[in-house]
Amino acid sequence: MSIPHSEFAPRVIAWQRQHGRHGLPWQVSDPYKIWLSEIMLQQTQVSTVLGYYSAFLQRFPDVAALAAAPVDDVLAAWSGLGYYSRARNLHRAARQVVEQHGGQFPADPAGLVSLPGIGRSTAAAIAAFAFGQRTAILDGNVKRVLTRCYGVEGWPGDKAVENQLWTLAEQLLPRDAASMVAYTQGLMDLGSQVCVRGQPQCPRCPLNSGCVALASQRTRSLPTARPRKAQPQRSTLMLLARSQDGQVWLERRPPSGIWGGLWSLPQLDTPEALPGWLAQAGWSHARLAPAWPAVQHVFTHFRLTLTPQPLMLEHAEPGPDNGQWWPLEQALALGLPAPIRRLLAECGQGRIGEMQKNLDLDA
Repeated sequence: MSIPHSEFAPRVIAWQRQHGRHGLPWQVSDPYKIWLSEIMLQQTQVSTVLGYYSAFLQRFPDVAALAAAPVDDVLAAWSGLGYYSRARNLHRAARQVVEQHGGQFPADPAGLVSLPGIGRSTAAAIAAFAFGQRTAILDGNVKRVLTRCYGVEGWPGDKAVENQLWTLAEQLLPRDAASMVAYTQGLMDLGSQVCVRGQPQCPRCPLNSGCVALASQRTRSLPTARPRKAQPQRSTLMLLARSQDGQVWLERRPPSGIWGGLWSLPQLDTPEALPGWLAQAGWSHARLAPAWPAVQHVFTHFRLTLTPQPLMLEHAEPGPDNGQWWPLEQALALGLPAPIRRLLAECGQGRIGEMQKNLDLDA
């Protein structure tokens, strides 16, 4: 028998107050700090976010400072966290809060969800933590808790299953709005610390006596896995263009899509496209070194193989309109995709010497 709805919230709240997390830096009442943490925590583990959160706040201490900053500065501070549309939406939302709401975050989920980058569950979390609103969250961790506890079948990403879970989440809310912070944090803690994907820690769970998945030995099969699809494979040639005085050529990525708005290396579909690209850039005289070993980078929906192709120009000559030369140290301070940052860091750690040696041998 599953847990009666009326008992669910009290168990979660009591457990959270005794065993939940209480020392996280975003466990405050400031809507800006709560909002920032919720955006950072989307598809990112707490341990990773902890390495960025404080530094980001030092650079942008409030919503006005974030709204006033150039988007390049925001992307640079976000560099390495991935899913860069979050940073662009963060910047857009900050400006909207300042320009349309007088610098004050809306207190209700409907107002919060109108801001860029804030979905229904994120809006509810902010409203609960910052304003004590009685509203349900349903992130990935909470979906796992609910599907196991109440034996909900079907992939949670399916719209019909998700709607069923939303209805359940709303039915389970505590009656007292004053308990919303502990309840919401408790659900998050249970999903991330106890009711985990691989081997849930069922003996520690306050819901174990009425958990359908545990009683039916289905903790490994619930929630239902996403239907499997073969992960597409893509490959690209990355041009690592350097000048003799140590500058590197970077191009601005389009504002949408993979690595949108970041600085990156020129990207070609095939090595055969290189001569034409160099001719169009006016760099036909550039000297090529042997390509570096390919690098694998995994995105959510595909796997990318990057092959760095070093080339050297005697001077930092003009190139395509969407790029510019940067001193290496300045380049590393820009908003860069993680694999590009690693490649440039190798240049600064002596790899460029190997590149120069190969160029001298080829001369």
